[in-house]
Amino acid sequence: MADQAAAMPLQSKDHKTLMDIIDKLRSKGINRYVDLPQIVVCGDQSSGKSSVLQAISGMSFPTKDSLCTRFATELILRRTDEQSGERCNVSITPGTDRSAEEKARLKQFQYSEIPHEHDIGALVDEAREDMGVGGERGRNFCKDVLRIEISGPTQPHLTIVDLPGLFRAGNKEQSDEDATIVHELVRSYMQNPRTIILAVVSAQSNFALQEVTKLARQIDVRGDRTLGLITKPDTLDIGSASERDYFDLAQNRDVKFRLGWHVMRNRDFRSRNATNEERDLAESEFFNRGIWTGLPRSQKGAANLRTRLSEVLKDQIIAQLPEVLDEIQRGLEDCTSRLERLGTTRRTIVEQRKYLLNASHQFSILVTEAKDGFYRDKFFGSARDDEGRRKRLRAVVQNTLTDFSHEMRLNGQARQIVESISKGNPKQVLRAEYLKEVKDLMRRTRGCELPGTYNPLIISELFHEQCTPWRSWLEAFSDKIFHAVEFTVNAALSHILDEDTKVKLWGELISDALDQLNRQLRNKVNEILRPHEDGHPITYNHYLTENVQKIRSNRFRENLMRGLKEAGVGNGFPSTSIQQCLDAVVRHTEADMEALSCSDAVDWMEAYYKVALKEVVDDFSKLAIEACLISKLPGLFTPEIVYELSEDTVYRITAESPEKAEERKFLTEKMEILSSGMMELQRLSKHHQRASNAEDDTIIESAGEFVTVSRRTQSSRSEQFTPSEAERSLSPASEPPIAPRPAPTPPPLESEVDFEEQPASLKYEQVSEAPAEKEDFWASLGTSMMKKDKRKKKKGKVVEEPEPEPEPEPSKAEYDDWAMAKPSRNIDF
Repeated sequence: MADQAAAMPLQSKDHKTLMDIIDKLRSKGINRYVDLPQIVVCGDQSSGKSSVLQAISGMSFPTKDSLCTRFATELILRRTDEQSGERCNVSITPGTDRSAEEKARLKQFQYSEIPHEHDIGALVDEAREDMGVGGERGRNFCKDVLRIEISGPTQPHLTIVDLPGLFRAGNKEQSDEDATIVHELVRSYMQNPRTIILAVVSAQSNFALQEVTKLARQIDVRGDRTLGLITKPDTLDIGSASERDYFDLAQNRDVKFRLGWHVMRNRDFRSRNATNEERDLAESEFFNRGIWTGLPRSQKGAANLRTRLSEVLKDQIIAQLPEVLDEIQRGLEDCTSRLERLGTTRRTIVEQRKYLLNASHQFSILVTEAKDGFYRDKFFGSARDDEGRRKRLRAVVQNTLTDFSHEMRLNGQARQIVESISKGNPKQVLRAEYLKEVKDLMRRTRGCELPGTYNPLIISELFHEQCTPWRSWLEAFSDKIFHAVEFTVNAALSHILDEDTKVKLWGELISDALDQLNRQLRNKVNEILRPHEDGHPITYNHYLTENVQKIRSNRFRENLMRGLKEAGVGNGFPSTSIQQCLDAVVRHTEADMEALSCSDAVDWMEAYYKVALKEVVDDFSKLAIEACLISKLPGLFTPEIVYELSEDTVYRITAESPEKAEERKFLTEKMEILSSGMMELQRLSKHHQRASNAEDDTIIESAGEFVTVSRRTQSSRSEQFTPSEAERSLSPASEPPIAPRPAPTPPPLESEVDFEEQPASLKYEQVSEAPAEKEDFWASLGTSMMKKDKRKKKKGKVVEEPEPEPEPEPSKAEYDDWAMAKPSRNIDF
């Protein structure tokens, strides 16, 4: 029978409390959502990993020389009380590459009995058969995981993972593709920052050729959580260069890890059936001779490996506790957010309508803030992000309408009438050419008007032609703003509702409402454009006549300047007579009354175009976009609308699908587990605070010496102190001088310690006999988890402070009230 007590050193008494907390978290299933520290044994094929695992856990793993591990095996050891007895649960977690049928079949693999003599090998063989790996079964390696959970009063709180061995080249039993599968599997476990990597290196081959050390250094660059393990040292020739190389490696002189190296002798083929005690005895005899006697005892042997791993695992747990807490907090926030979108359970019509009423209220608030430009809710996110920018509807509308005004001003007219054409603008036309077109048009539309005058309808025709692009611009910017509205509405609903309910609500209610708003918007655009496209130019804005006067004045001024320059006026006194100047000016005055009428009609058309352009820009912004679309958005989904919905409609929108019900169940279970884990960590913090308060010492100064009084032990220790001459003169004459005590003998330096004479648990054995001198476990949590020691100094005789009254234990109700009120983020590790 396997030696069950072999694994017990991993449960050190000094960190029992911490391991109990981790065990509670693991037993509640929190490791499904938060990675907890574990030990991963990895190495090349046939490096002795399974034998190492057996030595650590006391369990029998398959160790045949010709048999390699084909899949990951998670061994979860959990301690229970004496009354519970031992239990075993074995299951298979299918890999992601399995089909739905294969996953269903593998999940049916269940084993709930303690294996005979704790021989896990039989279970591994059964699992291998079900997974169909090895031999003629179709695949050599798989991503499935064999999960073995054993609980009992003699088990430690520990997770051990045995992984397939790494290899590079394939053979008849394993291909190159299998090498990639194994590499990815091992890498996925090693990349977990809370995993202790036990890198196993076999002394049977050159360690430089073994891939595990390279992979460990790539993933754990600083080597903070990697412990190297040399196996099969008995296969090295005594006195050989290879033996010296591996001895140097064990001393951390070659491949360096912060946790160093360890050496362990494996069972060979002849001693494969030996018990754990026989194996340990043979190992001890081997390390007590030859070059290996030069290694400290704490770095060799299976027994010392258990103790060493216990310390490494404890330190890893302590270092990772703050990150575990943060990850739990993030998980709780994610669950809360997703459950808020799912809402409360919706079985009855009352619950369903209540859910929609609450959602409609939130929607109205969000959309109102979006259209008014008050971006206070977390829904809007950061304005620096593209999504956050698009959710700010008021900003999007304002910027879009500004672009609309700019485009209409520059590109709104069908033809740009200019005095001189610039390159690259096909819309430009010379004024002289345009006047010829207008003259021809006036002849075709001539009525009963006198010569030199024109039909007023010609201005309407010219304007209708000039404002032709307006419709395309208004429709384009209408679509652009409507798409922005759709995005904001969809984002708001996604923020409030789950995806399934949002899709149903969109189909039943929101889509039709948005289509109606879009139709109203288009109708308003048509209404705005109709007078300009079909009707007569009508305006009572004085800006029209002012524009005409300005145009005429500018043209008269230009003609006058050309005539004066022709007459020589411009540089000093004129060289010609006044009559000559007047003749030159008259020559630049239009004499053709028909041409003058054309120019006058064009001037009136351009002046009216400017007035109409401003009117259209304002009407589109105010009457179309704001009045017909933006202002009506909060009314898309209101409590009043929900109240008037029929029961059938409410049911179609809010009835949960089986998938959503399962998601709610999953999130609720996850939140309960994470909340329970958070409470356990709060209790850990509270326990630590009480422990640190009990460690407060008082240092009292007394005529030539310092005496430290500990409330915890009521013992004292003195440090030598020689009073100065001035202090002697101040002491009373009646009191005899106090002879200084001899200084205590300091402990030997680390270099002076005989490692061969030290026990395996060196850290816990090198302590003084006084209980107060023993290293307290909670001190290992670091200064961030300990209060500063309070030291008081008082000159005079030694005074021992009385033992403070113990703080009364709070009741469960008081603790629950405190836990609910205290923010979880304030826990300091």
